[in-house]
Amino acid sequence: MNTVLLVEDEVPIARVLRAYLSKEGFQVEHTKKGKDALQAFEVYRPSLVLLDIMLPDVDGWHVLQMIRKTSSCPVIMITALGDINQRLKGLNNGADDYISKPFVAEEVVARVHAVLRRSKSIEDHTVKQFGNLAIDTSSHQILLNGIEVHVTPRDLALLIFLAEHTNQTFTREHLIEQVWGIDYEGSDRAVDLAIKRLRKSLKEWDSSVGEIKTLRGMGYQLSVYE
Repeated sequence: MNTVLLVEDEVPIARVLRAYLSKEGFQVEHTKKGKDALQAFEVYRPSLVLLDIMLPDVDGWHVLQMIRKTSSCPVIMITALGDINQRLKGLNNGADDYISKPFVAEEVVARVHAVLRRSKSIEDHTVKQFGNLAIDTSSHQILLNGIEVHVTPRDLALLIFLAEHTNQTFTREHLIEQVWGIDYEGSDRAVDLAIKRLRKSLKEWDSSVGEIKTLRGMGYQLSVYE
């Protein structure tokens, strides 16, 4: 059974989400504060986190940052702040999806299912080696100089897709379809942000071996030189 950690200080909203998620077969653990959420995350090791941004102690941005230091667990941000800058901030800091209040509970459940499907869709049991970079798609690990690099499930899916099609160029639209899924309704800017995060995470990858290349007006590719 998948466990969802719900971090939401508004009790009526939490009750509704707990009811809908429980009906779908999820085990729901609920906390109202950010610090409690970090403790609960270590205890329950959830399959996904539903994280409100406006919390009474530390905010959701801090909780997301702390989670991303040790885990690639999927995180969906929930907030009353609906402007595009907040959405981009969440995605750029490693969130897997973003839902603005008010929302329909059925939509939240659908987003949870979609994100979990994406995080579990990588089933290829091979290790792809590119110099000092190794991508283990069985254990869902990225190793750089033998040290694990933590990225979000979606960023991992993007990197694996590019690694499976080295030296091939893909448009944003194609990558959205292949990695985010046809049900994704956000901006294709999400691809740019994911590429930016991956480049930052892989900054120690030997550039003589390969790179994530931007082909202006065409798209992105994982260029391998060996």
